Amino acid sequence: MAERHTERHTERLRDRLALITGASRGIGAAIAKAYAAEGAHVIGVARTAGALEELDDRTKEQGGSATLVAMDLTDFGAIDDLGRQIFERWGKLDILVGNAAILGDLSPVGHIRPEVWQRAYDLNVTANYRLIRSMDSLLRRSDAGRALFVTSGAARSLPPYWALYASTKAALEAIAMAYAKETQKTNLRVNVVNPGPTRTDMRAAAFPGEDPSQLPPPEHIAETMIRLAEPDFTETGLWVAADAQTTAPAAPTKDESIH
Repeated sequence: MAERHTERHTERLRDRLALITGASRGIGAAIAKAYAAEGAHVIGVARTAGALEELDDRTKEQGGSATLVAMDLTDFGAIDDLGRQIFERWGKLDILVGNAAILGDLSPVGHIRPEVWQRAYDLNVTANYRLIRSMDSLLRRSDAGRALFVTSGAARSLPPYWALYASTKAALEAIAMAYAKETQKTNLRVNVVNPGPTRTDMRAAAFPGEDPSQLPPPEHIAETMIRLAEPDFTETGLWVAADAQTTAPAAPTKDESIH
């Protein structure tokens, strides 16, 4: 883990320790930058060190600090090792953001390649379970632990040809909501966030004919993610639309099909 320090700008997440997966680009990078700018120390996780260096440069511009972790989240033993390192260094974790995901095949169910199916479930679902398993005790050591998971409207709208991605997000929602109920009487709050249509590489892959200039940039989710991570936000078990007021679980609108 390579650590960098810079001057902070604001204080809403002052001295909070935040672990963010998929932090090198898109929504994950936007969340990491926003948290760092609000005074959090960010543990940014992504597959490649080069991409994380870009995150570090952007974090510096925002006046934050970061610890960079290059790892494959489908290496589940590495997740356990990361949890141990966080415990040994900081003794707790304040914020967990499960953001990393892949789209997989967009095709009829019977045509989805088994290896692609497995990879999507490993990253989108099992990695988040393993993160909970490894970080739960650290989050409970925080005075206000927060676990946030990025979902998609596809988990509820279930469009044709989206069985793989939609089912992984539905599974993630089920895990997160059960976890929220299990931890309701603790200081840990668990919520899921749907970014809605967002200008990301995943969105471009899913809708190659779409004009990305008509979509909001990943930064549009930042304010919602900051608010949900703040110690004084005490609601749990919410399904939150990033561009709307926080709400209890509700049916998504038609165009919330994917971030």
